[in-house]
Amino acid sequence: MTIEDERLPFFVYGTLRPGEANHARFLRGRTASEEPARIRGVLLYEGPGYPYAVAGPADAVVHGALVLPRAADYEDVRTALDRLEGYTPGAEGSGHNLYERVATEAVRADGGTVRAWVYLVAGPPAARLRATGTPVAGGDWTGRPGHPAGNPG
Repeated sequence: MTIEDERLPFFVYGTLRPGEANHARFLRGRTASEEPARIRGVLLYEGPGYPYAVAGPADAVVHGALVLPRAADYEDVRTALDRLEGYTPGAEGSGHNLYERVATEAVRADGGTVRAWVYLVAGPPAARLRATGTPVAGGDWTGRPGHPAGNPG
């Protein structure tokens, strides 16, 4: 079995988080578990209605959720999420993918860790974000001003 075949949970940080539009579209009713989590070494940038995550310094933190698709739905969910994120397995480093699906270590709320898939922007788009992008304060996209789940004030 290759790493590509591993049935890891997904770390989601934007529109795939519980309560967001793409969670309802792709994940609702198809998960065995969902829980708050965070990852390190990733920076979050504002996008056009969704955030972008890129590899960053070791002390950078992104907040999100771990979602584990139900066993019976896993392959269909992974295929749908790959399509949503513009990721083609086997095309890593080719410039074909906007996002790469990479294995990372996610930290659960209780401090335990688990390997998880995360979609990160790669190549020239990642370099442009680092140079001119608007970082998401605190690494929590739902905490931004004006978001329904954001801080009340």
